[in-house]
Amino acid sequence: MPMSLTLIHSERFAEHQTPPGHPERPERAEVMDVVAGKWRSRGADVVAPRPATDAQLSRIHDAGYLRALAATAGRAAKLDPDTYTSPESHEIALLAAGAAVQAVDHAMSGPQRRALALVRPPGHHAERDRAMGFCLFNNVAVAAAHARANGASKIAIVDYDVHHGNGTQHIFEHDPNVLYVSTHQFPYYPGTGAAGEVGRGGGAGFTVNLPLEVGAVDEDYQTVFGAVILPVLAQFVPDLVIVSAGFDAHERDPLAGMRLSTDAFAAMTAELRGVAERCCRGRMVVVTEGGYDLQALAASLDAVAETLSGAVAAARWPTSGIESGRGRAAVDALRPHLSPFWRL
Repeated sequence: MPMSLTLIHSERFAEHQTPPGHPERPERAEVMDVVAGKWRSRGADVVAPRPATDAQLSRIHDAGYLRALAATAGRAAKLDPDTYTSPESHEIALLAAGAAVQAVDHAMSGPQRRALALVRPPGHHAERDRAMGFCLFNNVAVAAAHARANGASKIAIVDYDVHHGNGTQHIFEHDPNVLYVSTHQFPYYPGTGAAGEVGRGGGAGFTVNLPLEVGAVDEDYQTVFGAVILPVLAQFVPDLVIVSAGFDAHERDPLAGMRLSTDAFAAMTAELRGVAERCCRGRMVVVTEGGYDLQALAASLDAVAETLSGAVAAARWPTSGIESGRGRAAVDALRPHLSPFWRL
């Protein structure tokens, strides 16, 4: 089968510097460079991103925030206790958001189109009016709004980063045309993402939070995918699937306490690719978020790229051999809140 994966990747990620010892350090960009080079040698298209435009960003972010962030260009700044800029960060963040937009353009240009955007800094904590948690622009939110503006009626965003994507949820929580689904360690940073948070107003039911207790394993994620995520996606029938692909739920990651294996990230991605095949002619965009162990990040990125590039196949969930009821507990906590909206 011909290679059908496009990677949107910038050679300039290494210029987004952070203080010594900060988890969002330049070595993560070097891992992305290696992964992009490997897939280029295997025949994947590797495309340099264009900066996001003011029009694309202003669909999501407040004008005052965009001006304030632009004012950091050329200097170092501390935006919150976790989020810093260097003189180049604003420009690199524009490329990250632009890469997500470009990935949408590729996916929407025809059937069986998949794109993996290797971006830095991440985005899902960024709110409409502020930076947060290493994130400057909300890359997936900008991408989803771009897809909607260009003809997609319904967008599904699935976020398997270990942290809850507070920014993405808040941006779309009133919108019934954007389904936001998150698996995340809970309670944990940023403190949002309880099972009872299901959206507001006309968007009620279109936010799906699966808060998992620390220590969750591969089987727990398989449980929440099978019991909640896949049934809801099948009923929603999106025109495009966008994945916030964080790899910090990996068992090696130093920031969190989950115990996912590399193969679990491949399995989750395969499940979501299956949804895209059934619902939206294979159109799928994957955008990187967190992941702070370099070995785990490289292996997980490679596994996701492999899943996206080959023939469609059923998800192959690994077996940890560890007994855990955390996935079932998350499903049981969510069901009473979500059952008025979806058949579970």
